Parts: sequence; C-alpha cells; structure tokens
Amino acid sequence: MISGRRLAHDWYDGVIPDNVVFDDTNVIDSSFSFLRFKSRRDNALTLGRRSAIYSASGFDLGPDARVQIGAFTMINNAQIICDESIRIGDYGLISWNVVLMDNYRVPCSIDKRRAYIRAILQNPLRAMDLQTRAKPIVIGDNVWIGHDSVVMPGVEIGSGSIVGARSVVTESVPDLAVAAGNPARVIRRLADPH
Repeated sequence: MISGRRLAHDWYDGVIPDNVVFDDTNVIDSSFSFLRFKSRRDNALTLGRRSAIYSASGFDLGPDARVQIGAFTMINNAQIICDESIRIGDYGLISWNVVLMDNYRVPCSIDKRRAYIRAILQNPLRAMDLQTRAKPIVIGDNVWIGHDSVVMPGVEIGSGSIVGARSVVTESVPDLAVAAGNPARVIRRLADPH
C-alpha cells in the first residue's frame, strides 16, 4: 500500500493498494472501497477475470488478511471484514449490504470486552492482542448471497447454493441448498444442473 494506483474515473481521491491483484477485465468503481485496507501480505486481494466491485463495497482487511475473489463474481455494496482468509468462488453474486466477517474482533464475554475497549483507548496496538481468533470463510462457485445477509466466521457455503435475503449464516451450508433465516437453516435442496 506504499505507492498505490489511481483509477482514472474515481470520484474519491484514493488509490488501489499495490498488493491488490487485478487486470483490465475487472471493474472497480472506486478506491474508496480500500479505505480500511491494512493487509501487508503479498496478493492480499486477488480478483479473478471479469469480477467486479461495485458501489460502496468495502474491504476491511487486517495486517495478515487475504481475500480471493473468483472469476465473473460481482460484489455490490458488500462489506468484507477479514483478518485471515475469505475465499469466494467463480460466478458468485454478493448482493448489497452483505457482510462477510471471518472475525468478530470484539470478545464476547463482558470482562474481555471491557478490557478490549480500555486497550483501544490506551493503546490500540495492544487491543489487537485481545481480539478474537479469525476463522476462514469459504464460498463456493455459483453462490448467490441475498441482500442484508451476514456470513459469520468459519462458515463454508457450498457451490450452487443460495442464501436468502437478510439471513444470518452461522453454520456451513452444503452444495446446492437454499438457506434462509436468523440463524439461517437449509429450507430447500436444489437439483444438480448437470
């Protein structure tokens, strides 16, 4: 992220970090999507051929995060919060206001959460030591995640599956399934198109 690259059409005066891998077949609406991008890894974000990042999508990547987005996948106003690994397959559709998070970041217990807040106020670097552990997310090929859904740490969504709008996915979803609800449950199986 040292020098970065500018988009000619960008409304925001920012840059695409140097460790984002993309080519002239990709669509990136704005460098604003990388406002919270802090990954120091090589190839921290890789975009497959003809994949697109639209609107106000955001990549909140921690220092050791890596995100892989497959070919022909569209991300439209989604938030990707990653501290370790999120992998999205080919031909995916991630709808608006979807949140993919491989880490809760804030501890669940009250005592640990208070310590975390105190650490942020006193020494933000120390606060990182108190964060929860990241659990990778894997999303297969041909997956559609409906608007306003949240995919929690450690979840795998199988190829050809659909997540209904406004679902909270706390457990893995098998291939060719429709999952919906809060928490999301498999409500239907899909026929194999082959």
